[in-house]
Amino acid sequence: MQRYRFLKHTADAKFQAFGRTLEEAFSNTAIAMVSLMWDWEKIEKREVIQVEVEGRDLKQLLVIFLEEAIYLLDTKNFLLSSAERVKIERRGRHYLLRALFKGDRYSDKYKIFGNVKAVTYNEMKIKSNDFFMIQVVVDI
Repeated sequence: MQRYRFLKHTADAKFQAFGRTLEEAFSNTAIAMVSLMWDWEKIEKREVIQVEVEGRDLKQLLVIFLEEAIYLLDTKNFLLSSAERVKIERRGRHYLLRALFKGDRYSDKYKIFGNVKAVTYNEMKIKSNDFFMIQVVVDI
């Protein structure tokens, strides 16, 4: 199964990410988003950052999760290489996500070639049949 694919969009970037589980699809969504900014496969896994986010529904949870990767780039120069051990659980009326972000701090050995400004709710989809598909549009 492919991790993600990009779709045509007039002004922003649009992609779909896939997974056998919701957690795997969330992880692949993060990888798809950062691939718009750097080659995630070339980033060494030298640092591990624990991520814990909460949302009132799965779409809000996804937006907050993806924006965490943007926030870590902006505040700590952290380049995400993988989102691992993603766990999503329902907590009453909210969802809680815990994950490990692995990657490295930006240095001259890495090249940043794009910029994701924000994650949008525009055209967002979270679907499941035999597998999970998540569609996202980001502002670049």
